[in-house]
Amino acid sequence: MLRRLALTVITLVLAVPAQAQLMDVLTAPKTLIDRAIEARSASDIAKDNVIVAKVNGYMGKHATIKASTEIYEQRLLITGLFDDKATYDQFQKDVRGVEGVRKLYWHVTYLAKDDAKRKALPGWADTVEMGVKAQGRLIGTRGVADVNFRTTVDSFGTVYVIGRARSQEEANKALARLKEGEGVKKVVNYIDVRP
Repeated sequence: MLRRLALTVITLVLAVPAQAQLMDVLTAPKTLIDRAIEARSASDIAKDNVIVAKVNGYMGKHATIKASTEIYEQRLLITGLFDDKATYDQFQKDVRGVEGVRKLYWHVTYLAKDDAKRKALPGWADTVEMGVKAQGRLIGTRGVADVNFRTTVDSFGTVYVIGRARSQEEANKALARLKEGEGVKKVVNYIDVRP
């Protein structure tokens, strides 16, 4: 079973375009360590990994890197900006069909290539940088177990956070730190609070 799971994950990861794997490569050592010390079971983490591998497979199938996935306890958060309506529709249909997702937070937007709103949006690299900085602000924040939080940023300056806080005080500290970033227009909170 574990061998089959590993082969499935490897196959799906290899199907994703190289650009989509950039953040995974840059953050892999910390991510692997974090997963080992998270406040949840290995089986729960494995379930999340299978779901993300399936979603990444759909990204590969549609040859797109225009979506970002974060997951915690089978609660799946997806952000992104598509400029092709047919790809957007099919990707959404595929993602909604993934088994095992307890809750889907869909924050993917379709905006035509020629839409005037696109001119004011930051580039992909700027959005990625804002996301890395958001997660970085949680690291080392006293009273915040950053390993239990996942963050991502969309092209509109919205920071999304999903995960689990051990107390409302911890959640409040995490949210306050995420709001401090340059260019952050708002923070969307999907943190569960429980010991």
